Amino acid sequence: MKMRFAQGGRTLVSLSLGSALLLFTGLHLGAAPQPAAAPETPAPLPFVSPIFGDNMVLQRGKPVAIWGWSQPGDAIRVEIGENSATATARADGRWQASIQPPPPGGPYTVRISGRQTVLLHEVLVGDVWICAGQSNMGFGLAQARNGAEEVKAADHPLIRFFNAAQRSSYSRVDVPRGTWKIVSPGTVGGFGGISATAYFFARRLQESVHVPIGLIQEAVGGVPAETFASAGALRPLKDFDPGIAEVERRLQMGGPQYGNYIMHWYDEFDIGSRGGSWADPALDDSSWMPVQIPGGFKELGVGGVPSLCWFRREITLPATLPPGMARVYLGSIEKMDTTYINGQQVGASSWVENPRVYFARNGVLKPGRNVITLRVFKLKPEGGFLGKPDEMRLTLGDGSVIPLSGDWKGKVAVDARPPHPLPVGFENLPTMPGVLYNGMLAPVAPLSITGAIWYQGESNTERAHQYRRLLPAMIADWRKLFGQGDFPFYIVGLPAFKHRSEVPVEDSWAEFREAQALTARSVPNSCLAVTIDTGDPDNIHPIDKRESGERLALCALAGQYGRKVPHVGPTLSKVERLPGALKLHFDHADGGLVVKGEKVGEFSIAGDDRKWHWADARIEGDAVVVSCPAVPGPVAARYAWQANPAATLYNGAGLPAVPFRTDAWPGATDSSKTH
Repeated sequence: MKMRFAQGGRTLVSLSLGSALLLFTGLHLGAAPQPAAAPETPAPLPFVSPIFGDNMVLQRGKPVAIWGWSQPGDAIRVEIGENSATATARADGRWQASIQPPPPGGPYTVRISGRQTVLLHEVLVGDVWICAGQSNMGFGLAQARNGAEEVKAADHPLIRFFNAAQRSSYSRVDVPRGTWKIVSPGTVGGFGGISATAYFFARRLQESVHVPIGLIQEAVGGVPAETFASAGALRPLKDFDPGIAEVERRLQMGGPQYGNYIMHWYDEFDIGSRGGSWADPALDDSSWMPVQIPGGFKELGVGGVPSLCWFRREITLPATLPPGMARVYLGSIEKMDTTYINGQQVGASSWVENPRVYFARNGVLKPGRNVITLRVFKLKPEGGFLGKPDEMRLTLGDGSVIPLSGDWKGKVAVDARPPHPLPVGFENLPTMPGVLYNGMLAPVAPLSITGAIWYQGESNTERAHQYRRLLPAMIADWRKLFGQGDFPFYIVGLPAFKHRSEVPVEDSWAEFREAQALTARSVPNSCLAVTIDTGDPDNIHPIDKRESGERLALCALAGQYGRKVPHVGPTLSKVERLPGALKLHFDHADGGLVVKGEKVGEFSIAGDDRKWHWADARIEGDAVVVSCPAVPGPVAARYAWQANPAATLYNGAGLPAVPFRTDAWPGATDSSKTH
């Protein structure tokens, strides 16, 4: 069965499965949304930062920064091979040594001595890459196409990876969380495994440049790009000022640092979460009102207004539960639900269009009495439970079905009609500006690196025009943080998604790909890996990750390593007006323009009336001539301009053409600035 997962910043589908069924780092099956937690007690700062460890890769060819913490004034000595360096701990205890690495290869032993002595074993010297983004960067190798075979063959001891644990923070964190692993069949699959895109990228590089490759994986599902940028980088854009102010306010208040708005709102207003949770199976709900679900809100008196309501239902299960994973099906819900079984959260989602399917790990259900509790935040008068009654069910491991529609009990936790404040956002994943920059990226700087690869954007598609400024600002921010000049920054263009439109349309996904392409053209030492010929209309997490990784590697081979290899597909260079037609000239037509499919497509053209029509297209050398009888005087053209286009234009090297438009007319996302 094909399953649809969370789409971009509008979602979190979090299904509690246990580590055996984790799909990928970040947004995946298996991790329930982070529960409310007390503020963390700061741990003692380590003598050596955890970014340095056994099996790591140190950057070749430039001084390597190594750091940690000791008593102020302590002398620290670092030794690698025949090279050594010293440092003195500052007044805050932090020390940092700069040492020249030995020649590429290894393994080496790194000795760090001072008040204590630490030895790092099996250390290699090569090239280190940051691999960051949202769930498609975190998407694991085991789930990629031919994943089982790829995992079995993943015996590459010269490739190492550090999987940074997800962490949101409202101020800069000093210590990263994670460990280095050697790429092998036993390390790359399952929970904590390797990113498929990063793996294919590293494998191609290692085979080509013959040096060890280290990967720092910084991927969190569903997050918008601004979570990975500092407040200082975002302030000049102005659009994120309210979010930055809220982060600063929450930092001053103390308390949990969720990294999102909805969990703070629940803490502040949801009476069902205070003291003993209304999800507690022992709760006395005799005073709750009987309701029918689907429905429920009208009976509770809040049918036409925004509200947060809780619903409870008891079911009785047999004395012997069938083996296998149970699933809870709830249909689509507007706007956000949190689902509990016997007091344990099994899932949550704020993506209205996504039918809820939550998994109950072993031990959640039990023989006899069980209590299912739903917390639902409704915004629209017609919101709440949107599915049909037969869509609501509990399916046990043997496939037996227990209907969940019908009699429930309900209670209002928050009547949120104006002037009651609503949450800024409903996602229960990191969405606040800067929180992943603070919690995940800053702790690994100023690690010496070669560059970065970036697979992110689904969460920003509805703000594509803003991304034109946001992504360049973030790249500059990272380069400032690591202090190693304009290091390479390579971008995965979003693949195809959603079902194809039969007529030309304005489309946020097309505008987003344009923002990515504009960034790659305008930001020094950057490159776009186009993947428009991959994807799945029904799944925002396509399994075709080899293409994204290897095309990123082509960017690196050409840009960083100076190899004479085709690295991008046909790219529009000039538009020539002909009588009744436009002639589109292309750069990077290595080996000539090629059609993969029945015809060249898909192109659309428009005249001065700005009405778009599909165009007939023919290849003439390194150009494509487009025309349409309905447009006698074309002034603008577009190629692959929708979320899931029929993109058939390639170069002779097999690389797809970059989607584009020649007009600068107002788009669908020009005025969208908030998350």
